[in-house]
Amino acid sequence: MGTGVDAIKELREMTSCGVIECKKALEETGGDLEKAKEVLRKRGLELAAKKGSRTAKEGRIEAYIHLGSKIGVLAEVNCETDFVAKNDDFIQFSKDVAMHIAAMNPKYVRKEDIPEDVLAEQKDKNAFCKEVCLLEQPFVKDSKLTIQDCLNNLVAKIGENMFVNRFDRYKVGEVE
Repeated sequence: MGTGVDAIKELREMTSCGVIECKKALEETGGDLEKAKEVLRKRGLELAAKKGSRTAKEGRIEAYIHLGSKIGVLAEVNCETDFVAKNDDFIQFSKDVAMHIAAMNPKYVRKEDIPEDVLAEQKDKNAFCKEVCLLEQPFVKDSKLTIQDCLNNLVAKIGENMFVNRFDRYKVGEVE
């Protein structure tokens, strides 16, 4: 496709990355959109890994009440600055996470949160983790991505460490 304005614009729409990053990725891949998209995804993962050790004490509590008021979720999503906590993309991610929790009913945020005795009882530990860990689950709005993929993409786009800290899911008549 090339490295012109139209290619940059299309790659930017596909990935939400900045103009300069898109231009560099297209130049590296000789204008191949799919390869450039993969380059940007890998850079996003690297950036997320680098940012992961930084303190994230800001963020938001997102509340979601499902239609019919039978299921409700409170989710805490953290970031480094109050500025990012007010960012539209961060707010949308927080809302999507809360809605996803209502729909998919994860039990834990990440693999490390599963008690060892519970994990030891499982025949297929990977399948169990994909079923009960929020970050491992396929995103309800795009099953090609996990929640972790969505989070990594947002970290790469915004440039701050972010994570889902905790959540509670309530369903009328359900006691845990």
